Amino acid sequence: MKLLKHLMTRLSDRLFAHGGSLHAGPQAQGTGPSLRLVSHNPQASSTPDQSGRRQTGCHIPGQSEVIDDAVRKSQAWFFRQQDSQGFWAAELEADSTLTSEYLMLRRFLGVVDQAREAKAVRYLRAAQLPDGGWPIYTDGPSEISASVKAYFALKLVGVSAEEPFMLQAKDGILDKGGVVSANVFSKITLALFGQYDWRGVPSMPPEVLFFPKRFYFSVYAMSYWSRAVLVPLLIVFAHKPLCRLEPHQGISELYLTPPEQVSYRRERPFNRDAAMFTWRNCFITVDAFLKLYDRLPVKPFRRLALERAAAWMLDHIKGSGGLGAIYPAMANSVVALRCLGYPVDHPLVVKALREIEALEVHDVVTDETGDAPAMHLQPCFSPSWDTALLMNALVEAGVGQNHPALIKAADWLLSCQANTVGDWKVSAPEAEPGGWYFQFENACYPDVDDSAVVIMALAKLHMPDRSAQRGSIVRGARWVLAMQNTDGGWGAYDKDNNHMVFNLIPFADHRALLDPSTADLAGRCLEMLGTLGYDQSHPAAHRALAFLRREQEADGSWY
Repeated sequence: MKLLKHLMTRLSDRLFAHGGSLHAGPQAQGTGPSLRLVSHNPQASSTPDQSGRRQTGCHIPGQSEVIDDAVRKSQAWFFRQQDSQGFWAAELEADSTLTSEYLMLRRFLGVVDQAREAKAVRYLRAAQLPDGGWPIYTDGPSEISASVKAYFALKLVGVSAEEPFMLQAKDGILDKGGVVSANVFSKITLALFGQYDWRGVPSMPPEVLFFPKRFYFSVYAMSYWSRAVLVPLLIVFAHKPLCRLEPHQGISELYLTPPEQVSYRRERPFNRDAAMFTWRNCFITVDAFLKLYDRLPVKPFRRLALERAAAWMLDHIKGSGGLGAIYPAMANSVVALRCLGYPVDHPLVVKALREIEALEVHDVVTDETGDAPAMHLQPCFSPSWDTALLMNALVEAGVGQNHPALIKAADWLLSCQANTVGDWKVSAPEAEPGGWYFQFENACYPDVDDSAVVIMALAKLHMPDRSAQRGSIVRGARWVLAMQNTDGGWGAYDKDNNHMVFNLIPFADHRALLDPSTADLAGRCLEMLGTLGYDQSHPAAHRALAFLRREQEADGSWY
């Protein structure tokens, strides 16, 4: 134990200088073993284990033998699932809203595919709860916005409102307050089809892009996912496009009060606080003035603002994964491109739609006819996350640290390390590129969570090119440490993205506009530091531990 501690101290001193900064020492040239820490597994094999068998020192009968056999089978199964490029990627599960929105998007664009629609309808019917609604998480209750979207999507593609399951869905939606009780993003989608009045949608003029990047209310003060969703919506809000429907495709039956009689300023998200002077009430008043501005015949800066929004969006969709590499930002970019005059067959629109189609998951559901093909949408791909988590698990389970499958996975991860500046540079100007992104490609948005897990995985291996391995770890760890927030925690994509007042603006009725410090991210980064040989005396660890102590719940847990 003393020998191991001495080795870790020497390696740590050579890799990290004075607790906070990082540098590549002599071992970066490949003269020594990679820095690693395999928790509670001092017997991890240092030789290639082609079979994936867990190493055991002696025969242990009974329960331990059963567990070992299960581990071996699990390892063998995972090795068979590895992609030829080296990564692993499972489906990123989501709720039915994405599939509903996807059906609406294709109808909006006029690119109807009846085979796809039939499969999506089967999925939505299979996802419906016994009470007629749709949930937003497994085993959850019916949720109003998910139910409204599913009902409208089904009607849009030709399902009759007189079907028993549709009648049941309608009753459930009306019991929850009807369409006006849905969230903002649902209402924006419905407005595109003339099924909700734009007066009931919060205003967000593209002129907000004139705010300096470091301004308190800049779009860069929002989370990455909010920014990627919002910027194309600024273009959509300015144009307010309309996809006209046949009367039988509409959803007027989901209103408790006829649409033309609804007082939209009194409905969600414009229902005011009881107290007169609150931030929420202030933002609702500002929204009223913005709506007046939108009705002005002349808006001198609108054209320039739209040009700026378009330039930002076009710059951020250059890669292969779509805007933000996540749905619904990808869908919003397609609608925005159409608003800007790009035809459906323009290469940019075609590319964006193909990137969305790649997110389709084709499977089988059981309906009244038996097993039938179905289709739903996942929000994005997760290869970096899946690969790094599995590499850590395999090493901890005894797979050799130079096993060919792990080395192949590590090489793939090294190829994915970000080498360009992203949006994070606005909040962390001192940071240099070195993180990893969640998806196959999302260079503008590497994230701290993935980066910490990747660094841990790389640090536990014996790679042939020790210099490249060490250099990658150093650059990654430097980036993660530079992204630590002032409060000692970490957010996922930006530094100090914690202007909590943003969650009170009408647009943010989902209360998820920001990317503040969270306990799970702080814990992950502490685990990374521990894997690299540090203890609580490291300055970053000291601040993170203080953050976690402050965030602990009364019952002893963390949320």
